[in-house]
Amino acid sequence: MLGIFPGWLEEKPFEQQVLISALVLDPIGFLTGYLVGPLVGVDPLYGGVGGLVAASLPLSLLVMQEAQEQQ
Repeated sequence: MLGIFPGWLEEKPFEQQVLISALVLDPIGFLTGYLVGPLVGVDPLYGGVGGLVAASLPLSLLVMQEAQEQQ
C-alpha cells in the first residue's frame, strides 16, 4: 500500500477499504472545507464541495494502486 492508511485497514478486502475510507474522509473533507471556505472568501457550500474533492484524493490513489496491482 501507499503507507497512508493504517495496517488494520490494509488487511481488509479492497471493497471494504474503499467504503471505510469514503465514510471517514468525505465528512472530514466537507466539514473542513465548509469551515475554512469563508476564511478564504468563498461561500461555505463551495468550500464544502472543495473539501470533498480534496478528501477524495487518497481514495483515488487507493483505487489507482489497486488497478495497477490487478494488471
